[in-house]
Amino acid sequence: MKPAVALGNVALGNVALANFALAICVLAHGQPAATKDPGYKYARLGKATDASPQPSAGYLLAGGGADVDRGIAWFCAKANGGDLLVLGDAGDNAYNGYIHRVCPSLNSVATLVVTGREGARADFVVQAVRHAEAILIAGGDQAKYVDSWQGSPLQDEINAAVARGVPIGGVAAGLNVLSEFVDTAAGGTVTSAQALADPFDDRITLARHFLKIPLLGGTLTDAHFAAQDAMGRDLAFLARLAAQGWTPEPRGIFIDDKTAALIEPDGKVSVLGSGAAYFVRLTKKADDCNPGDPLTLHGAEVYRASEGGIFDLLRWSGTGGVGYSMSVENGALKSAQAGGAVY
Repeated sequence: MKPAVALGNVALGNVALANFALAICVLAHGQPAATKDPGYKYARLGKATDASPQPSAGYLLAGGGADVDRGIAWFCAKANGGDLLVLGDAGDNAYNGYIHRVCPSLNSVATLVVTGREGARADFVVQAVRHAEAILIAGGDQAKYVDSWQGSPLQDEINAAVARGVPIGGVAAGLNVLSEFVDTAAGGTVTSAQALADPFDDRITLARHFLKIPLLGGTLTDAHFAAQDAMGRDLAFLARLAAQGWTPEPRGIFIDDKTAALIEPDGKVSVLGSGAAYFVRLTKKADDCNPGDPLTLHGAEVYRASEGGIFDLLRWSGTGGVGYSMSVENGALKSAQAGGAVY
């Protein structure tokens, strides 16, 4: 039987009624009465009535480019047959059909596009997050996520979901906002060359305390890593975090395209896909990380884990991967790998 597509359910039925009333108005008068944009769009695939199973905590870090089906299936299993909610800042509900195909045991898949601060305050949005057994933040614009959601009831509700053990995932820009520290890219995407030349470049905009996932505390996450040649800029970001006193030992988790890192509640991370996950730690402050100066940095430790690799966030060590060191000399990136390979 083909699943029904619904715009509301038992918990969220007022919106469905409003939509029904609007349809009646169209039939009777030829066009709808003027309505105020609520700041969100919602579409649901699956059962119209919420399930209420107990989910299992876990975190999906997906680098974008293309989804890793096995990573999505792992994430869905954490929902325990419940309702999965995709959050975004733009776009359509294409994820609904894809996730339903990969995860047919879910009770429902819904996409909630929150387009501004008004939507982030809407009771419908808060209730949708509250009733989800898994939350996936889609790709989009991390600057909009932070600008529109920070300080809102939506942000509070996502953090409440984290606290009660709801699995949380992020794809591309959605991955970038999972960590304690976020490169919002509000000034546009900065290149590695620009960030290494001046780690305080005006295009670098760092934020913190957007989400509160304990295993990602003290950490910066980034997607499309090797494809965007992001090692230099991300080292500059980590150096900034230490220079600003935000954390004494900055760490980064950087994910390639078509790659996913699956984090269990005990801090164990497994890697799937065709690329790699990079776990980076600065063991000391930069020698020179000042406005207008090229970066000079020593003591950057990198661990690269590909398909089948395992990393322990609590011990900050891995198996099945490759460890090497990186440094920056007067804005020039240097690697201890053979041939100076960065990735």
